[in-house]
Amino acid sequence: MQALPAPLLAAINHLLGRAAWAREKLVPFAGHSAQIKLPPFEAAFLIGADGFISAPTLEAELEVSISLPAATPLLALQGKDAVMRAAHIEGSAEFAEALGFVIRNLRWDAEEDLSRIVGDIAAHRIVAGTREFAAWQQQAAQNLAENLAEYFTEEQPLIARQKDIAGFSSDIDRLRDDVARLEKRLQRLG
Repeated sequence: MQALPAPLLAAINHLLGRAAWAREKLVPFAGHSAQIKLPPFEAAFLIGADGFISAPTLEAELEVSISLPAATPLLALQGKDAVMRAAHIEGSAEFAEALGFVIRNLRWDAEEDLSRIVGDIAAHRIVAGTREFAAWQQQAAQNLAENLAEYFTEEQPLIARQKDIAGFSSDIDRLRDDVARLEKRLQRLG
């Protein structure tokens, strides 16, 4: 079984190094291994006695398999929760729950790491600027989506408006009820 790439192992262990709670959550599963499948890639890791992860040993038996859809990179744009909802987990329920909890709650403190290189004030400003830029990008994407939706419903009607769909559904329901009443009347006459 192929191990997670060394840079990814190092990055995850860096995050675990700053999160004692996460290592404590994983320590009971020392010696357990898990596999992540993201087509076309598959990689495995082993939980160490200290709560850090490492490459699996040859005799390590997979206890949890986490399968992610090929669209995971796009789902990641929606956040961790969207990725977690799309994941298919098989194997030991307790181990999978512990891994899921750690994955959902593990956060990278970029400002702390950056402050070691450029200092506290510069790190704070860089991270704040990055957050503002990301929020601006998200708002721009949302505005574009809303404008496209409005264009395709109002200007160039390729998409039905929600109120039109609701009205159509209401008309269909009314027609169904009228047909049912007509059938009953015809049954009484016949």
